[in-house]
Amino acid sequence: MSKGDYSDKGINTKLAHIGNDPREFYGFVNPPVVHASTVLFPDAATMAARSQKYTYGTRGTPTTDALTSAIDALEGSAGTILVPSGLAAVTIPLLAFLSAGDHVLIVDSVYHPTRNFADTMLRRLGVEVEYYDPAIGASIDRLMTPATKVVFTESPGSNTFEMQDIPAVAKAAKARGAVVMMDNTWATPLYFRPLEHGVDISIHAATKYPAGHSDVLLGTVSANEACWKQLQDTHIAMGCCAAPDDVYQVLRGLRTMGVRLERHEQNALEVARWLEGQQGVARVLHPGLESHPGHALWKRDFSGASGIFSVVLSGGGQRQAHAFLDALEVFGLGYSWGGYESLAVHVWLGDRTVAKGDYEGPVIRLQIGLENAADIKADIARGLAAAAAAG
Repeated sequence: MSKGDYSDKGINTKLAHIGNDPREFYGFVNPPVVHASTVLFPDAATMAARSQKYTYGTRGTPTTDALTSAIDALEGSAGTILVPSGLAAVTIPLLAFLSAGDHVLIVDSVYHPTRNFADTMLRRLGVEVEYYDPAIGASIDRLMTPATKVVFTESPGSNTFEMQDIPAVAKAAKARGAVVMMDNTWATPLYFRPLEHGVDISIHAATKYPAGHSDVLLGTVSANEACWKQLQDTHIAMGCCAAPDDVYQVLRGLRTMGVRLERHEQNALEVARWLEGQQGVARVLHPGLESHPGHALWKRDFSGASGIFSVVLSGGGQRQAHAFLDALEVFGLGYSWGGYESLAVHVWLGDRTVAKGDYEGPVIRLQIGLENAADIKADIARGLAAAAAAG
């Protein structure tokens, strides 16, 4: 086995070693953090031809190469770009493959900032934006037109965790010539590899599980061979590059992502199953539960579950939701997830146009962290009691 070839190894072995060869950096285990803008050339001919590996800081350094190599090994992709945030990981590929007059189909359960970008920037640039039901499957063909250039998927969906039949959607979309993109932040490439299921471009907010410590913003976008050059060219044209210290922190976070995800999954499933039997809970929206409408799809396509899901309270409104949140002590109130700590937020669904759902009460999204499950459950019990008392 040559150094860097870990394709036949277990995931935690792979995570511990992919991305860089210590022998290239005097034996140091971690790669150097290269802070770069200007790169010098040995002579005018080399400069004119740009015939050396590194030419300018925006076009890659040993630090960015280490992380993109690691992500490619996890995704099975032809290439990966690094951008300053998860939202940038959504916007750059959309800009890469959409032009004025094009039509884009976006799942209605998508991450709200993605919707906001589509409804403002894309529409202003002359792109027709349409949202579709996450349960559509192969029937997405009915919504496609000759102008449909991109189908944007996310499974499970943000906040309400609807599962999509990604292989069916991808097959139908690609048969009509569209590029298929997927925001796979929930599962990470450890639990779902989009490119193996017909997706062209896999998107991650590496802010979440890869970084893992609630202190870094970063996004990754990985493409198959057919889409890589156009994605790369757009990335260079936009000049939207990630900072070296953040890149290093995400590479460092990758080393422990496997064991952290195991704990997130274990804690979240334990808490979700417990919640199904609690008074004041109408439903638990976790695709790993047998009660979830998309459980069969999750079980067929995914190899694990991460630590975020939602719970629907049995009645009430904002007053009950705020009472639940304000009673929490272990949970923080925050919009992100994927870090070591538990977080909670009251979900707003007013932006939906198709997948509006029929929820019995407030929807609370829970990011289950690495704390002891018993403490997490006790904290949620305080929240449920407070919500009941607010009624």
